[in-house]
Amino acid sequence: MEEGIDMKRVLLFIGTNIAVLVVLSIVIKLLGVDQILYANGINYWNLLIFAAVFGFGGSFISLAMSKWMAKWSTGAQVIMQPRSDAEIWLVNTVQKQAAQAGIGMPDVAVFESPSPNAFATGMNKNNALVAVSTGLLRAMNRNEVEAVLGHEISHVANGDMVTLSLIQGVVNTFVIFISRVVGYFVDRVVLKNEEGHGIGFFITTIVAQIVFGILASVIVMWFSRQREYRADAGGARLAGVGSMIAALESLQRSTFEPLPDQMQAFGISGKPGKNSLKLLFMTHPPLEDRIEALKRSAGQAA
Repeated sequence: MEEGIDMKRVLLFIGTNIAVLVVLSIVIKLLGVDQILYANGINYWNLLIFAAVFGFGGSFISLAMSKWMAKWSTGAQVIMQPRSDAEIWLVNTVQKQAAQAGIGMPDVAVFESPSPNAFATGMNKNNALVAVSTGLLRAMNRNEVEAVLGHEISHVANGDMVTLSLIQGVVNTFVIFISRVVGYFVDRVVLKNEEGHGIGFFITTIVAQIVFGILASVIVMWFSRQREYRADAGGARLAGVGSMIAALESLQRSTFEPLPDQMQAFGISGKPGKNSLKLLFMTHPPLEDRIEALKRSAGQAA
């Protein structure tokens, strides 16, 4: 069963990326900016538009598809008609918190997973998706689940999905643009290639894109971690500081099973670890740091 789910995720990832590339390639062609390299130089204007289309386009197409992708990759089932007391409570709690946060009622879904987790996604804060795992419902009491829901509702209310997509679009554009400029510089100035574009341009561009891509990931992950602190604070406002701290402490005691890669930034918990280098690439701060931040804010409020 687990192998089938993993294969499903791989196929979804490959299929989505192929679809995005096809759509953006058509857009580039229609805009007439597909010609970037000339015999004696680079068309920087075309390159900038090319970089922006692929940088922002990929990010926002993924965001537009995020609700469908999330449901498909996790197997999340939207509660259309509550069939149990637990589902009635879940829907009512989300409805209450959405009203308090000033957003439209999100779709509420449950997905099968032994690991306690939850996520929110969607392009529009008034048409979002909030999902919790069966493992979370089993591992936590209602006060703790309410805090987790408050955390996810806060992500939606803060517009975190759009914000992160914008940041991702900016850094993607920078990486695509600057890597080709560096490739051109090395080809012309260092390797003294005076006509056309040699192998040095293409190799340097690939290497530069990898290096700048890693640096860009560090920036995006930093912003992602800051969003988690804000969402924790929002969950504390909606459900109480004690409940939010208790929920995070419950996650500390739980066996961790990560969400699909495209959902991890919007989940309640990320990959565990305290290695300083690994922390740079984590979507979530360590749970102990998040708990400490909540305790500090509670102490200051008191």
